[in-house]
Amino acid sequence: MIINHPILGPRDAAEFTYLGDASLLNRPDWQAADAADQFYEYLYLRDNPAGEHRELWYHEQGDRSWLVVTRNTLTHEISSVELASDVARAQGNKK
Repeated sequence: MIINHPILGPRDAAEFTYLGDASLLNRPDWQAADAADQFYEYLYLRDNPAGEHRELWYHEQGDRSWLVVTRNTLTHEISSVELASDVARAQGNKK
């Protein structure tokens, strides 16, 4: 599988480490009244989707960047690759 890195261009997936669902960028508020429940769900409850899914990948054997890869889990087709920092910044502006 080839991941088209937004800065470095096409790279073999062997250079990367899969780190889970991209929703992990949305960390719960530790000061919320129900913080323990939110962190339990954040840490332990995961979906296992069939189809398009946003994932975190770490460029371990490269520039050590974090990416959000939108990939079809059935076909492995990648529809988009973004820097995780850009995604997190955009999400922060929506709050």
